[in-house]
Amino acid sequence: MVIPDAPSFFCKLVSVLIWQFSLKHSYGSGWIAVESRKETKCVLRKMHDLNGKIPMKQTLLLLVSWTVMWSSMASADIKRTPTGRPDFSGNYDAGSLTPLSRPSYFGDKQFMAPEEARSLIESRRKAREAADSRKSDPNRGAPVKGGDGNNALGAGNVGGYNSFWVDPGDDVVAIDGKYRTSIIYDPPNGRQPPMTAEASMRNADNFSSFRHENDGTASWLDEEGPGPFDGPEELALAERCLLGFSAGPPMLPGLYNNYKRIVQGEDHVMILVEMVHDARIVRLNSEHAPGDVRKWLGDSIGRWDKDTLVVETKNFRAETGLYGGDENLHLTERFTLREDGNLVYNFTVNDPTAWTRPWSGEYIWKKSDEPVYEYACHEGNYAMGNILRGARLLEQEELARRENRHSADGD
Repeated sequence: MVIPDAPSFFCKLVSVLIWQFSLKHSYGSGWIAVESRKETKCVLRKMHDLNGKIPMKQTLLLLVSWTVMWSSMASADIKRTPTGRPDFSGNYDAGSLTPLSRPSYFGDKQFMAPEEARSLIESRRKAREAADSRKSDPNRGAPVKGGDGNNALGAGNVGGYNSFWVDPGDDVVAIDGKYRTSIIYDPPNGRQPPMTAEASMRNADNFSSFRHENDGTASWLDEEGPGPFDGPEELALAERCLLGFSAGPPMLPGLYNNYKRIVQGEDHVMILVEMVHDARIVRLNSEHAPGDVRKWLGDSIGRWDKDTLVVETKNFRAETGLYGGDENLHLTERFTLREDGNLVYNFTVNDPTAWTRPWSGEYIWKKSDEPVYEYACHEGNYAMGNILRGARLLEQEELARRENRHSADGD
């Protein structure tokens, strides 16, 4: 009997099963599997005269078992480790034009038609080309006094990134032949569930420095409670380059730095995230650390579910890389390698003190030959010192102004 295109390790597996079967039923020393490297064939060859035939019932059971196993193996023609596990090692580009939350104009539509996906890709391409072709005047003067008016995303009224620095991805990738309108698929509306009141307040406090309207004065002195620049701890984790943006976990597409690198061993999997250069260490078939051991990236334990790597992460600190998450975050991630070398990344967020219900998402990490370069964030942390020094100067100016006004009113 000749079996075409059978992997060598599968041939050996079949040989062991038949050998055990033959011993059990006393039909001689059994059959073995021989792999022809040249023709990539698995040949089952009778070693000895069995002095009789295996009964038809046992023969059919053996063939059915073999067919089921071979079908499952044949449908998973992926790169594997020497021990037969899917080999995730390599670099991936996780950039995607598919948004995390479903835009309102899609309504309840879970999937885009192929022409809608092409239209989205083309419109983003044209917008990018238009931004890249916009010319600047090399003879322009200094910025206007008081700033340029751009306070979006922490630009601070003094300018933010232009299109040169932005690389969110240039396509949407189908999963099971369908183009999703959002990465989030549960809840069915494709959006994060409502946050708890406590989590909303915590999130607002975390981003107080981002939301600050920079008018060139220490306007926060009129507000109750800590100011947005009282000290390093008052700044958002992302602003301090500790965690954040899209690094997670869960790991999501962002405006830039979307590459990932996976190094896989038998007992550990390392996931290097380009954003904020985080390196996650997943321990396989292990146990979580005690609950009082808290980590910025949580404590990740992995296990195999057939060809899918399932990673459970908990023991987070009170502030996490997932905006809104807290120390009660329990994250389940599923990594599945496709035959084209791309990776399906699926995740479920369960944090009852942050969101009113769990939510799940899924998208593609595209296999890439591009290296993952170090993202130094603010190297040497010079920006942190400048932010705090600037705030102290503004406070001194504002207090002096108020003192002068008080003196004038007294006169």
